[in-house]
Amino acid sequence: MDSTTQEFDFLSLILHASTPVKAVMALLILASLASWYVIFIKWKTLKAEQRKARKFEETFWSGVDLSRLHESISNDKKKPTGMARIFDAGFREFLRTRKMAGNDEKSVDNADRAMRIALNREIDRLERGLPFLATVGSISPYIGLFGTVIGIMVSFHALASVTQATIAMVAPGISEALIATAMGLFAAIPAVVFYNRFSTDVERLYTQYDTFKEEFSAILHRQTGN
Repeated sequence: MDSTTQEFDFLSLILHASTPVKAVMALLILASLASWYVIFIKWKTLKAEQRKARKFEETFWSGVDLSRLHESISNDKKKPTGMARIFDAGFREFLRTRKMAGNDEKSVDNADRAMRIALNREIDRLERGLPFLATVGSISPYIGLFGTVIGIMVSFHALASVTQATIAMVAPGISEALIATAMGLFAAIPAVVFYNRFSTDVERLYTQYDTFKEEFSAILHRQTGN
């Protein structure tokens, strides 16, 4: 049997499956498409944030004047993200508190809190979509198995009116039902793989952001003489 016939048979099994199994397959296809959309968007976002973090660190540690760096970020039409947002939040709060209260120690403490809040918001933004991938990865095999069970039940129920049952009569229905399990795995495996990959990337960015926050706080302490 050539590949064209096999492909036709696979499509035929899907088209001739029972209505409940088709519904399960449709749900799994939608889940798979949605997960691939999230994967594509998250891949682009994390890669962009990694590049931005490297570029910002190079600029920050190049000896640039902090006030000038803050001014360039504030004047940028694009909203800062990642490390730039953490720096902007901390330095903005440092200048504001220092101007209002004139207390260097309080200014540094407030800047540290502002950077912590900005860091947490950035990580929350980067983690969006990951729970969906985790959900698809965990429940898709069970949804596929549910479709298989329903398909097998329908196949055996059809034999109730037959006096002599053979494997040839049951096999097509079981084959159709088993496709639901295969589709469940097809939806789950990429979701699990990329969930683990993206979770690792987010954790690395968190460590990078947190390290920068601590280093910047130390710089502010040194500048204020505390």
